[in-house]
Amino acid sequence: MTTGQISEQARRRRRSERALQAVAFDAIGARYDEVFPDRSGQLASGSWLLERLEAGAPVLDVGCGTGGPTARQLADGGLRVTGVDLSDGMLAVARATVPGAEFHRLDMYDLATARAATAWGAPGLGPRGAGTFAAATAFFSLILLPRRDIAAVLGRIRTLLRPGGLLALGMVEADLDNAPLPFLGREVRMSGYVREDLTRTLGASGFTVESCTGHPYAPASTALPPEEQLFLHCRRSG
Repeated sequence: MTTGQISEQARRRRRSERALQAVAFDAIGARYDEVFPDRSGQLASGSWLLERLEAGAPVLDVGCGTGGPTARQLADGGLRVTGVDLSDGMLAVARATVPGAEFHRLDMYDLATARAATAWGAPGLGPRGAGTFAAATAFFSLILLPRRDIAAVLGRIRTLLRPGGLLALGMVEADLDNAPLPFLGREVRMSGYVREDLTRTLGASGFTVESCTGHPYAPASTALPPEEQLFLHCRRSG
C-alpha cells in the first residue's frame, strides 16, 4: 500500500468520525446553550474583537454552533459575520437567531481548501480566500478534533486571515487527545491542552498569543466534570 493510499484512508476515516460528531450535535441542538449558560469569558473575547475592528470588518466564526453568543454579539456590533459548522441542527438555530449573519455547512477541516470553494458555491472561503478575514473566532470547536488535526486547522484559519489578523480562541485546559466523553446523552470525542502546550501549538501554527486567561467553569445538567476554560487572544504573525 502506498503512502498516498494510506493518507486517503486516513482522510476518509477522519471524515467519518466528524460526520458522527455532527449527528450527535444535530440531536443536541439548542440544548447546548442550556448546558453552557454562562458565557462571560466568550463575551469578553468578543468585546476584545469589537474594540479592535472597524465597522463592517469580515469575521469568520469557526464552529459557530447555535450562533450564540458570538455570532450574535459580533453581528450586533456591526461586523460582517460568516459562520461555519458541520451540524445542520446547530445551523438551523443559528440562522433563526442571528439573521444578520451568514451561515454555511462546512467541516472546519476543509477551510482554505478546494473542497471549501465548492461546498456551497462560495469561492471566498476556498483557495482564493487567503487574506479574506480581518479576524476569526473558534470557541470550543477545535476541541472536537484530534490533536493531529488541530494544528492543521489553525494553519488554515491563518491562511484566511489578513496579515496581522486576529484570532479569539476558546479551549478547555486538559491533557486529552480525542478522548470519548459522555455529553447530553451522546458520546463525543474531545481534545485539550495544558496552556503552555497550547501556546506552543499556536506559535508553531503562525500565531502570536497576546493574552491567555483561565476561567473555572461547571457545565449545567451534564455528566461532564468542572473544567478550566482558556480564552486566548492571538494575532497572525508574519
